[in-house]
Amino acid sequence: MADKPHDYCGIFGIYDHPEAALLTYFGLHALQHRGQESAGIVSARFDDEKNRPVMPNHKDFGLVLNVFDDPDILKTHLKGRSAIGHNRYSTSGAAKNPTNIQPFSVHYSKGNLAIGHNGNLTNARQLRDRFTEKGTLFQSTSDTELILHLISQSNEQNQMDQILDALHQIEGAYCLVILTDDKLVAVRDPNGFRPLALGMIDGAFTVASETCAFDIIGAEYIRDVEPGEILVVDRDAAENKEPKSFRLEPKPDTSSSQCIFEYVYFSRPDSRIFGENVDKVRRFLGKQLAKEHPIDDVVRKPGSEYKPIVISVPDSSNTAALGYAHENQKMGMDCKFEIGLIRNHYVGRTFISPGQRSREQKVRTKFNTVRGVLEDRSVIIVDDSIVRGTTSSYLVDMIRSANPREVHFLVSSPPITHPCFYGMDFPKPEELIANRHDKDIDSMARYIGVDSLRYLSPEGLVSAVKASNPSSHGYCTACFTGNYPVPVNFDAEKEENEVI
Repeated sequence: MADKPHDYCGIFGIYDHPEAALLTYFGLHALQHRGQESAGIVSARFDDEKNRPVMPNHKDFGLVLNVFDDPDILKTHLKGRSAIGHNRYSTSGAAKNPTNIQPFSVHYSKGNLAIGHNGNLTNARQLRDRFTEKGTLFQSTSDTELILHLISQSNEQNQMDQILDALHQIEGAYCLVILTDDKLVAVRDPNGFRPLALGMIDGAFTVASETCAFDIIGAEYIRDVEPGEILVVDRDAAENKEPKSFRLEPKPDTSSSQCIFEYVYFSRPDSRIFGENVDKVRRFLGKQLAKEHPIDDVVRKPGSEYKPIVISVPDSSNTAALGYAHENQKMGMDCKFEIGLIRNHYVGRTFISPGQRSREQKVRTKFNTVRGVLEDRSVIIVDDSIVRGTTSSYLVDMIRSANPREVHFLVSSPPITHPCFYGMDFPKPEELIANRHDKDIDSMARYIGVDSLRYLSPEGLVSAVKASNPSSHGYCTACFTGNYPVPVNFDAEKEENEVI
C-alpha cells in the first residue's frame, strides 16, 4: 500500500548448487514483499571457452516474474553453481536510474566481484566525499557502490582481506551478500538492524533476508547470521559443512538494535527472524493491544443483538487482529474475529487510475467490504501502522458505507513520528499523520473518520516482542521514539548525484 513504509531490499545467496540461479529466482519470489521496483541475479562459473571465471548477470526494473520471464535466462545465461539475488525498493539512489539496480558486479585486479545490499550506510556521505576528492568516478547514486570502491582500492593484497578491510570502514544498518569467483560472503552489521538467515539445501549453503525464501525451495533453516558476523562459504567450508566466521568489532557502547518494525510490518508472518516466528510475535502484539485497550473500554454503543467484531486490514495485520480478538475473549469480553475487508491480490504496483480520485480508486481497487458482516455492528479495525493516514481514511469511508453501528481503529504499534536511517523509507516527518496533528489522537481520529483511535504504547510494543522472544537482543524503536542507536547524518539526502 502507498500509505505503508517500505523496506529497502531483499537479498539471497547460494554457493555450489547445480541450480543456483533457479533457486535464487524462487528465493527472490518469496522476498518480493521487501522490494518491488527491480530485481536481479548474478551467477558465478568458469567459462571453458574464455578459460577464466565469469559472472553473468541479468537485472531490470519490475517484479521478479517480469524480469525473469524468459526461461533461457536462468537455464543458459545465468548458468553457474553459485549466485546472489536482490529485490530492490529504492531510497538511497534514485528509482529511475538503471545503474542503481542490484546486484552490482565488477571485474578488477583480484577477479570478479558482485554485491547485494539491504540497508543504509550512515557514513555514506563521508565516504563519498573522500572518494570524490581522490577523483573516483561513480556510476550509480547508491551507497552500495561505495563498498565496491572500498574493496577495490584497499591496500590489502588478498581479496578476502580487502573485503574485511572495507567492512571495517562502513557504518549503519546493512546486510550484504558478496559473491567472488570462489566464495559467498554474508555480512550483518554489528547492531543487527536487518535480519539475515543461514540455510542449507542439498548440501549447499544458502543465505536470505527471511526464512520464507528457504521454505519455497525446501531448504533447511540452520540459524541466524549473528550481529557483526561475517560468514564465508568456500570449497573448504562446503566440504566441512561449516562456514568460516569472522567478527566485526562493534564500536564502544554499541548494542544490538534489531529493527522492531520487521516484526510489526515488514517481514512475512511465515518467516522466522531475529530467532522467532513473525506470526507468534504479531499475535503477542495483538494480545498486548487488548490489555491496553480492551473491547469493553472501546465500544461506545452496546446493545446491538450482535457482538462487536474485530477485523484486520489484510494481510499484514491479520495475526495481530487474531491476537487482539482471542485475548479479549480470554478476558471474558464478548467479541468475534470476522473478515470484513477483502483484498484483491491481483492488483500490481503499476496499476494506474487517472483523474482526481486516483488514490481513493486505488484503495477501492485493492480492497472491498463484506457488507453483511459490517452492517449494524460495532467494528474494531486492527492495523499494524498508520503513516500518512490517507489510505486509512479511505478504508474507513468504505466501511462506513456498509452502515456499521460504530467504527474504532486500533494500531498494533505506536505513532510513527521520526524518519528511519537504517533501512526503512517513510515520508518526510511533516507528512506523518502523528506530526501533522501534533500527536493529538482525537484530531487524528477525526481525520481518519473513526469514533476512536488507539495505539499500542512504545513500552507495550517492546515488552510484547520480548515476551514472545525472550532470547532476543535489543531493538531499535527510533521511528517511534527518536532514539537513534547509531549516529546519522540528518542532512543527508536520499537521492544524490542523480544520473538519468
